[in-house]
Amino acid sequence: MANQSTKDRNLIAIIGDEDSVTGLLLAGTGHIDTKQKPNFLVVDSKTPLAKIEEAFDEFTKRKDIAIILINQHIAETIRSQIDAHQQAFPTVLEVPSKDHPYDPSKDSVLKRVQKLFGEDK
Repeated sequence: MANQSTKDRNLIAIIGDEDSVTGLLLAGTGHIDTKQKPNFLVVDSKTPLAKIEEAFDEFTKRKDIAIILINQHIAETIRSQIDAHQQAFPTVLEVPSKDHPYDPSKDSVLKRVQKLFGEDK
């Protein structure tokens, strides 16, 4: 049975390039909370690193977010923050983008699984 802290987590947050965020918003994942805070951030070449870090920090603290999807190339820019996030919720999943293919050697979840099974490189 789900406890209260996981029962209220029903949103997916997105930090990604315009194409990735647009696709997920069209799929119905977009949400703006009562404080007018969206559950997404569109990142482009002009987005300051501090804004990406702030969005990730905010999404990890929100009690209504279950999953954070982040483009892998953007995750690389805040790798220390992602690696420091040890909580089960929200789960952080790195996804490829149209212009940047998926690289399993950089995926933080895959690295944790490999470490768990003694395949740490």
